[in-house]
Amino acid sequence: MLLVAVMAAAIWFGGGLIGAPRQVRLTLLGVLYLAVLGIQVTFPATHPLVINTGGSAAPWLLLGGAVALFLAYRALIRALRRRAGGAAEDAGPVRRGAFSDAELNRYARHIVLREVGGAGQKALKNGRVLVIGAGGLGSPALQYLAAAGVGTIGVIDDDTVENANLQRQVIHRDSSIGMPKVFSAQQAVEAQNPFVTLRPYHRRMTVEIADDLVSDYDLVLDGCDNFDTRYLVNAACVRAGKPLVSGALSQWEGQLSVFDPAQGAPCYQCVFDVPPAPHLAPSCAEAGVIGPLPGVVGSMMAVEAIKLLTGAGTPARGQMLIYDALFGESRSITITRRADCPTCGGTAGT
Repeated sequence: MLLVAVMAAAIWFGGGLIGAPRQVRLTLLGVLYLAVLGIQVTFPATHPLVINTGGSAAPWLLLGGAVALFLAYRALIRALRRRAGGAAEDAGPVRRGAFSDAELNRYARHIVLREVGGAGQKALKNGRVLVIGAGGLGSPALQYLAAAGVGTIGVIDDDTVENANLQRQVIHRDSSIGMPKVFSAQQAVEAQNPFVTLRPYHRRMTVEIADDLVSDYDLVLDGCDNFDTRYLVNAACVRAGKPLVSGALSQWEGQLSVFDPAQGAPCYQCVFDVPPAPHLAPSCAEAGVIGPLPGVVGSMMAVEAIKLLTGAGTPARGQMLIYDALFGESRSITITRRADCPTCGGTAGT
């Protein structure tokens, strides 16, 4: 067997020195093995070639069996890895844990920001934000939350896309008319950023589901178009101790605030104790709204959400930010908690 070992070493290492490809050397070793096995089987036991190559076919058959088992095991492992890789691709990119190279490149402008950095981007990746409404305010908020890399985004809306929405609800397309808004938004978000998950809830927010839904997220963005839902969402956020980023629009003016009684800020009902009379707060359909205005306010809501998740800057707690698009003016007014607020009065806060 020593002769065979010397020949095998000469093939492998000698071939390596002269630059023979690995596959060629493996093929030659296979030919050598078959030649030796053929000698053992063909020639009589007393033949010099049989004696000098081991004297018996048994050890060579055992060696061949061991090599075959090893190759079969390696092929099985590779097949399992390919299958696991395919399943991972089908399930979408990994959303928690380390960033992929594609994610690092995508979020590079965030990561170089001192206030965000790698830790802040990781917080966004692991963050969970619920958006109420996929309309004028929800559209830009969803787009910028997804672009920023917020890992899990929920959106609840029971409406469908209409032609009249497209003047301002930029997440939807003409081809989406008649489609539930949450599914239209899901298509747009998934096309925009495959590294995030959007959860669509095609239903109206009700008291039966509000607490469970809100508790599943880190914070809530409210861009709905009716006061009943605003009060309902506010109460659920207060009970869950979750921040509420609330925005509103009217013709040329928009406003937003971060309502967060758990951090000493007022809740929505502290500021808006009762709904205004219908004629004092007409809907966009009744009063109109300039198309880009929801984009401005919805983007500002997304900024507040990113600040809350990353800990960057100072969120708009205790402030009402007001933007007047017609006259190009912005202002901020201070808002405070009310001890007699029926929703958050007496709750713990800093």
